[in-house]
Amino acid sequence: MIYTLTPNPAIDMVATCDKLVPNKVSRTRDASYIPTGKGVNVSLALDRFGVPSTILGFFGGFTGRWLREEAAKVCPVKSVEIEGITRVNVFITSGDDEYVMPNAGAPVSRDKQLEMLRIIEEAPDISVLIVSGSLAPLMEPSYYDEIALLCQRKGVELILDTSHPHLAELVEHAPLLIKPNDEEIAEIFGVDVDSPDQIVRALHDIHERGARNILCTLGGKGAYFLDDDHVYQANAAKVQMYSTVCAGDASLAAFLSVWYDDRDAVVPALTRAMATGANVAMSAGIGDLAMVGELERQIRVTVVD
Repeated sequence: MIYTLTPNPAIDMVATCDKLVPNKVSRTRDASYIPTGKGVNVSLALDRFGVPSTILGFFGGFTGRWLREEAAKVCPVKSVEIEGITRVNVFITSGDDEYVMPNAGAPVSRDKQLEMLRIIEEAPDISVLIVSGSLAPLMEPSYYDEIALLCQRKGVELILDTSHPHLAELVEHAPLLIKPNDEEIAEIFGVDVDSPDQIVRALHDIHERGARNILCTLGGKGAYFLDDDHVYQANAAKVQMYSTVCAGDASLAAFLSVWYDDRDAVVPALTRAMATGANVAMSAGIGDLAMVGELERQIRVTVVD
């Protein structure tokens, strides 16, 4: 069973407005409230492809209760109750621009962190753990290491999707897969990614450091994937963008829905991932993914190394 862990879940409020004007009322429309947090998004998207998973997360206050209840309509949820209020993030689309306003989130005390480790330790059916998203306040980067070592003891595969600088050290735990974007690779690993050749060299360098497989997304420029044998490149589908919220998480879920059970199926996995990310960008939240099949026809995957 796939488990996803979201250290800092959230409710995303996604809305549009005609124009944002400082010091004046900017009325929004089409507001949506979405139970989210990167790992939560991955689980909800996996469900769209018929892949079951269990959601792990820290939830607090009235927002945490609502988020947990909404997510539990789709996937089983094993939660740790914390003090404070689960955060609400704001995403506003105005014309061609998107304004992203994430909040820090509620603190997670050490005893609550240990409670989550016990849940993972005692989970009888966990085969892979996807840790996705930022750390909540009071969480030290070493918490990632504790999770990685616990997974190693239990024989659980680990997938990491985090922009934390500590990812540069976490790859030494040999995670099954990491999913940075090009900007995160540049910032975390201190390498240039201004050209395709530089991206390929950077992926090989990270692979040598320990990451067994790397899915590198580039937003509207597509994605790269590296495994032991090759580096693959995929283009992005052309769509009318509404919001990029959840697009990267859904892309990861779509990729895993094909690749996790068949590691040779890189081309169909990347094709589905790119089409899914594009479909999600067309609406608020994950949406119904009704156009994935059509968008797949725009995707081309090639071996570049």
